[in-house]
Amino acid sequence: MEKRKTLQDEKAKLNKRVSAMPETQQEILRLSRDVESGRAVYMQLLNRQQELSISKSSAIGNVRIIDNAVTELKPVKPKKVLIVLIGIIFGGIVSIGLVLLRVFLRRGIETPEQLEELGINVYASIPVAEAYSNNIVQPKWSKKVQNEIQGFLAVDNPADLAIEAIRGLRTSLHFAMMEARNNVLMISGASPNAGKTFVSSNLAAVISQTGKKVLFIDTDMRKGYTHKLFNQNNENGLSDILVGNIESSKAIKRIISADFDYISRGMVPPNPAELLMHRRFGELISWASANYDIVVLDTPPILAVTDAAVIGHYVGTTLLVARFEENTVKEIDVSIKRFENAGIAVKGCILNGVVKKASSYYGYGYSHYGYSYKDNK
Repeated sequence: MEKRKTLQDEKAKLNKRVSAMPETQQEILRLSRDVESGRAVYMQLLNRQQELSISKSSAIGNVRIIDNAVTELKPVKPKKVLIVLIGIIFGGIVSIGLVLLRVFLRRGIETPEQLEELGINVYASIPVAEAYSNNIVQPKWSKKVQNEIQGFLAVDNPADLAIEAIRGLRTSLHFAMMEARNNVLMISGASPNAGKTFVSSNLAAVISQTGKKVLFIDTDMRKGYTHKLFNQNNENGLSDILVGNIESSKAIKRIISADFDYISRGMVPPNPAELLMHRRFGELISWASANYDIVVLDTPPILAVTDAAVIGHYVGTTLLVARFEENTVKEIDVSIKRFENAGIAVKGCILNGVVKKASSYYGYGYSHYGYSYKDNK
């Protein structure tokens, strides 16, 4: 306590002496204290720097050389052959994957039940004709070298399973058309190559075999080719009737082998749809309905052009041909809705060209009787 008291006394004396000093001396004393304080901090930092330098220089590295680098005699370059092969393989895998994905996303009709689930009546499932089944596996280029004109399957091979199926269709239509407003039957398709010409022409042939008077009219004035199928000239056809060049009775051609009458499409007009809307077409249908037991019209596909929607207003029964594994259920549904939007009721569908498989159904196999857009003559 005495020591503390002594120090306080000394402090008081010093404070008293400082207070007695002039103002300049007080400032010098204050600055001197700051200098001493800064010098002490500097010396401390300098000592710390030296300590760190010593520590750094005394550290031992942990890097070891395992193997010395070897210089290649030849410069490194890309392996072009390997890169090309990898690219080809990768491209092939991607292409196959895209094809499989497209097939998976666009699966065609495989069973009649797929159509019946939508409330669509399936009047017949027509299998591949045995006479033409070899064409299923032939490429398109090999088919072109064959004769374009082939005989009637209903005449050449009446026992074929396809003709038996068409006979079943004939029986179904006999009862279906009893309630129709007239005896005019229109066969259309959702898209080209559905096989509607094969179905309609052979249907006309098997109906004529029952002793009925049949008239077959090719109303596809754009791409119809039945004159080649029947080995007839294309003059004085439907287009000539509609433009007023000839009368309906003078356009009739007789298909002796199939025993029915026929009107070809005629020369290709610039305005087929407009001609079909002319009153002469209605007059032709009325005349044909009155003079024949049944009139079969082969029309263009509904999804391709509007001709079928115009023709449908004059007929009593409309059937739509669907190609097995080619047309999708969506296409058939859209086709029927397009007819309905035009005020035409579709009676049902025909599943055409089915190939026998493990599931006991059939797939498409007709090379000639499909719809073709390759000839305008």
